[in-house]
Amino acid sequence: MVGGFEVGAVPFNPDGWGPPESSGTAAAASSLPLHVPFAPFSRSDKVGRIADWTRSLNNQSKGHKQSDSIFDFSADDSFAPLDDDASFRLVDSKPAPRPKFGPKWRFNQHHRSQLPQRRDEEVEAKKREAEKERARRDRLYNLNRPGANAPRREAAAFKSSVDIQPEWNMLDQIPFSTFSKLSFAVPEPEDLLLCGALEYYDRTYDRVTPKNERRLERFKNRNFFKVTTTDDPVIRRLANEDKATVFATDAILSALMCAPRSVYSWDIVIQRVGNKLFFDKRDGSQLDLLSVHETSQEPLPEAKDDINSAYSLSVEAAYVNQNFSQQVLIRDGNKVTFDEPNPFANEGEEVASVAYRYRRWKLDDDMHLIARCEVQSVNEINKQRSFLTLNALNEFDSKYSGVDWRQKLETQRGAVLATELKNNANKLAKWTAQALLASADYMKLGFVSRVHPRDHFNHVILAVQQYKPRDFASQINLNTSNMWGIVKSIVDLCMKLNEGKYVLVKDPSKPQVRIYEVPADAFENDYVEEPLPEEEQAQPPVEDVEASEITVAANDVEDKEIDAQA
Repeated sequence: MVGGFEVGAVPFNPDGWGPPESSGTAAAASSLPLHVPFAPFSRSDKVGRIADWTRSLNNQSKGHKQSDSIFDFSADDSFAPLDDDASFRLVDSKPAPRPKFGPKWRFNQHHRSQLPQRRDEEVEAKKREAEKERARRDRLYNLNRPGANAPRREAAAFKSSVDIQPEWNMLDQIPFSTFSKLSFAVPEPEDLLLCGALEYYDRTYDRVTPKNERRLERFKNRNFFKVTTTDDPVIRRLANEDKATVFATDAILSALMCAPRSVYSWDIVIQRVGNKLFFDKRDGSQLDLLSVHETSQEPLPEAKDDINSAYSLSVEAAYVNQNFSQQVLIRDGNKVTFDEPNPFANEGEEVASVAYRYRRWKLDDDMHLIARCEVQSVNEINKQRSFLTLNALNEFDSKYSGVDWRQKLETQRGAVLATELKNNANKLAKWTAQALLASADYMKLGFVSRVHPRDHFNHVILAVQQYKPRDFASQINLNTSNMWGIVKSIVDLCMKLNEGKYVLVKDPSKPQVRIYEVPADAFENDYVEEPLPEEEQAQPPVEDVEASEITVAANDVEDKEIDAQA
């Protein structure tokens, strides 16, 4: 054979395995190639291939370098360095082998075999996709609408409703989290006295819609009274007759009952006289005004002179609420009178339509509570008389609430109310609590809006809605047992205090209330407080202005503006 391959001399070992130990082995080894490096071999090493003649060269991709493809093992892991630790696994974590077909084929296969079972899942999937598409469109709309890219207004720094003086002694602080666990059941109250006179409700206002809106009138000659507990002559008389132990008004009780929903600061003066307890409010207290957007996530402007600041809106809301409560009445002189006339009105003075119900609740075997409750109107249908409370929600700028009342009130009144419940949870809860305390048969809620968002003097009535207080309380998750539990716990706490004067203050920045012991002459006209800083003296605080004076001032400014326009 020409050019044959010589194997060489192979020694034979007749005595066993391996090469013989004779001298022939050395002679045979001398015929091997010289200078060949020694390469140790392990059983765990993978023996590769010199050439793979089975590899197909027809499926080479375009642009791929084709060189020595038969001898190219760069993609072969046979020659990868062996890592014993990396190859050691207790659990097979390899992913399950995926089928060679795409997801569309798998879906079609399952769809054919499980069509009845997957039909509901497909419907739900389509709903989810539609919801995602709707949310995407809403986001695009909000981004593209005018003013959407404007910087978010900074939240106003809430201030305490009363200046805490250094000589005051803090006795206790109660977090709102403890109020949620309280519960107390009170029996039905008894009416001790009814005072005042009520006008009948004009039922034509129930048919008011945004298309036939009514202009809000101004009632300058009618007087509204916000008299505190100890200044009430009827309560003083009942206290002298020892009719009860605790005395308050419905505005003060509702502030206590709905305290966990409050955000702004407020305060209540507590006087312990002998074995009696009086809950009072200060002159010009925050309780005389109505908060607006208190529980909203959208912050209001901080500047007091801004018409949309918290202070300006509270004055506007009190003005709107008072005028609305008198406009929706039949003012023909026909009134329902009670046992005694209005205890705060002078003879010949025109007063607002209001009736005061002095009612007594039993808190304990030897403890009773008397409260002055108010109703604003009366309605008579089929010779059945019903007491009404009248309150007004006011819209100042739809960009803050995100709901335009003129567009939504006719078709989506529930959405408008839900937005108000979110933005004014505390105010609506207090109105409901006052209606429950007075045992009003119905509560009327008016929806009043500005004529123009930048005009805070002229308003229109867009709609009036009627609710039963108990049904509305359950709708807004207002628990009467919890409300009375809060009152009972605070009364029990105050009855353990010594005789003197105290003040209960809602912390402006934390969900809690604090009790301070104050001097006996605190909040009186001759009480001398430490001077305020110069930057705070320029603007008088809210507490120094009577709510009635604020309303009169607003009316005067309005008249001047109207005269100027004329």
